[in-house]
Amino acid sequence: METKVVIQKLKEEDSKIIKRHMYWSVVGGLVPIPLIDFAAVTAIQLDMISELCKNYKINFSKNSVKAIISALTGTATARFASSIVKAIPGIGTVAGAVSMPILSGASTYALGEVFASHFRAGGDLSNFKAENFKDYYKSKFEDGKTMAEEVKKKKKEKSKS
Repeated sequence: METKVVIQKLKEEDSKIIKRHMYWSVVGGLVPIPLIDFAAVTAIQLDMISELCKNYKINFSKNSVKAIISALTGTATARFASSIVKAIPGIGTVAGAVSMPILSGASTYALGEVFASHFRAGGDLSNFKAENFKDYYKSKFEDGKTMAEEVKKKKKEKSKS
């Protein structure tokens, strides 16, 4: 019974960490300067994974996490492309402003869920196999897009009032 309580508390803390960082990734994706937005979101994701590591008392290694993220996301090509698109005057700015926050939030949510799942199963950074989580990442990315769209909509509504 005690183990279930501990796991439930870890899940609750994971959820808070992931949602908070997903929110900040959506905001980071709104930064209008190409590549600065990408760098901001990457820093937010690294911070999230660092917090998840602390939650599970796992040593954090920035280099290991960066390698895992690249293997999972394909170096975040879609987010990178959305960032670069912002450099195109007019339509590029609009297109990047629409897509980057959603992709950033979705990616952050999916990464958080993947790492939390691995850690809850007793894994750490040294035994993380990205190929074992690609389908789970894709599934959580889709969930994250929906959640990120809601965050972006709320942020927009809040800024109007």
